[in-house]
Amino acid sequence: MKDYNQFMQQALELAARGRGYTSPNPMVGAVVVQDGKVVGKGYHHAAGEAHAEVNAIDDAGSKARNATIFVTLEPCNHFGRTPPCTEKILAAGLKKVVVAMRDPNPGVRGGGMQYLRQKGLDVVSGICEAEARQLNEVFIKYIQTQKPFVILKCAATLDGQIATRTGDSKWVTGKLARLHVHAVRNIVDAIMVGAGTVRQDDPSLTTRLEKGKGRDPHRVILDTRLLTPVSARLLHQASVAETYIAAGPVSANDDLLKRKTALEAAGAKIVTTPLKEGHVDLEVLMEKLGEAGITSLLIEGGGQVIGSALAAGIVDKVMFFYAPKILGGNDGVSICSGRGPDLMKDCVTLKDTRVARFGEDILVEGYIA
Repeated sequence: MKDYNQFMQQALELAARGRGYTSPNPMVGAVVVQDGKVVGKGYHHAAGEAHAEVNAIDDAGSKARNATIFVTLEPCNHFGRTPPCTEKILAAGLKKVVVAMRDPNPGVRGGGMQYLRQKGLDVVSGICEAEARQLNEVFIKYIQTQKPFVILKCAATLDGQIATRTGDSKWVTGKLARLHVHAVRNIVDAIMVGAGTVRQDDPSLTTRLEKGKGRDPHRVILDTRLLTPVSARLLHQASVAETYIAAGPVSANDDLLKRKTALEAAGAKIVTTPLKEGHVDLEVLMEKLGEAGITSLLIEGGGQVIGSALAAGIVDKVMFFYAPKILGGNDGVSICSGRGPDLMKDCVTLKDTRVARFGEDILVEGYIA
């Protein structure tokens, strides 16, 4: 079992190389092992390209016969953009398949392993399963709910404020923390902010990494009344990423219709939802973003957006950065705005929390319990 863990860890490390490029597919890695030695390696590079098992078997060549393949996700047994990996495994003459986790897709779960067992192969599953599930937490959420995995990020002072009374927020945290946020932008499908942030800061909402431009996420703006100016910088980026503006209902006799037409002419995609307490219904919006193929979403909004997202129950994971700064007043912008619970027991609680340092800044990260 110790050797199993060792080889599966190598497969997981390979899988992680596809981070940010495989959506809406999962990240998958595989190694082929013959006589206790790795003779083939592979991972899924991008959606539409060869799966990890195919790349590992091709890398192993003739050494794959009678070998064992370690793969981080159950091999597929259906035709998608590529042929079934189960057939590749059989054709290569492998004798054993070790799997980290079953495919979470309700329509195919267990089918690949069952098929291989029926063909006489020895199949073992559940090796490093927890690590495999965390690696593909986005895929698991999306394939089971058709809604994006939502990460809520904020940067605050030690006294819980994200901007001064004048709205100044540049910069709460230091360079290393900001670079980490851009690394997260590089791997998510979309980033969401409120219209107030757009009007005040005129952000680009692009990815800027030290070692290259990075991959831009789609941009989602919460703008109930479509007040985003057509001159906004995010509508005029040299980027393949789309800009979605989420608004309330638009009628033929509404001023919103004129603004909708102008924003669409500027390149925006307008997504409408019913209103909930006077604002975009975030639960409905998540359904619509899922329908658009967005599997992961990073929220970087202000206090109202953060409070609304938590209240709506759409958040899966939080990333709170705290800078070693104290604003020293109660007239700044708090992390959350809106009405909170009456009792401490009704707080939003986290599980599986961890703490990391980025220079002098502290990141507290965890999952909604």
